[in-house]
Amino acid sequence: MPSTARATSLTRRGLLAAGGALGLGAALAACGSDTKGGGDSTKAGDKGGPWKFTDDRGTAVQAKSVPKNIVAFTGTAAALKDFGIEVKGVFGPTTVKDPKTGAETADVQAGDLDVKKVEIIGNVWGEFKIEEYLKLQPELLITDMWEKGDLWYVPAEQKDKILKIAPSVALWAADKSMPAVLQRHADLAASLGADVQTARIKADKARFEAAAERVRKAAQGKKDIKVLIGSGSPDLFYVSTPARPTDTLYFKELGVNVITPAKLDQGGWFEGLSWENVGKYQADIIMLDNRTSALQPEALKAKPTWAALPAVKAGQVIPRVTEPIYSYAKCAPLLEDLAKALENAKKVS
Repeated sequence: MPSTARATSLTRRGLLAAGGALGLGAALAACGSDTKGGGDSTKAGDKGGPWKFTDDRGTAVQAKSVPKNIVAFTGTAAALKDFGIEVKGVFGPTTVKDPKTGAETADVQAGDLDVKKVEIIGNVWGEFKIEEYLKLQPELLITDMWEKGDLWYVPAEQKDKILKIAPSVALWAADKSMPAVLQRHADLAASLGADVQTARIKADKARFEAAAERVRKAAQGKKDIKVLIGSGSPDLFYVSTPARPTDTLYFKELGVNVITPAKLDQGGWFEGLSWENVGKYQADIIMLDNRTSALQPEALKAKPTWAALPAVKAGQVIPRVTEPIYSYAKCAPLLEDLAKALENAKKVS
């Protein structure tokens, strides 16, 4: 964790950075700012002219021309690629070692990025190689925002120095429903020169909308099916609220019966349960954090209380993409998988 972390109740930044709280007991305080995003942007067609985009901090980011040398958080870079924008460098979980072969492979958050062709200036929490960043001659830095003014995976102790090098754009990855967040990513890509009205992107969007309707219908038919959103660590199991993450907020809007934990952390994200108390909330479906830094089903087999959960015994555990790649191509399958799980679920709690 960053050296500026302090021992308070774990916030969203702390949990996600630790990947299910591996390295608990620390959290970063979020910085406050005006977060009302705007739609003011210069379209890509204005070749050779000035570029402007109002991000979700409410900041009007400007340049003399459309930025080409772009560095972005890995998941954001993956979303931009799906919308037709390539980046030069990334920071955030990009590669992992295959436990069997030791070879470097793409992290789940890298999406369709060719991880061999982008410069990785940071692959883990707290790592941001400023000298490598400078070599890329960056014209724009782009990342997510989970809390007001808090730039995701930009180390707090280096933030001021990093932000002096190039303009930055921050887009909400929380507190807004998934369709709105997807549209903002499309807007940004369009401002950077992408044609977001291609047949492929239109098809991806149609697939997303169809998947959402499928979830809605499945939820209507399975109103008694309770869904729990969880993340496992060696010491604690985290039950997430559906109120803040973009995906679970949308699931609720579609009618899914998502469990809301009673005692949330200071940031209002989740409740941490000891493994002895992991059965506090009885669920029919468990959506389990799929990130490489969180405990996966194979590792959780060693937890007797996990194995005893009704949803686990019934085989009704599905992966949850905790940090979605905000493109229609990547979010449509998330809804399709949830719809299928609801359609096939049996009441076990």
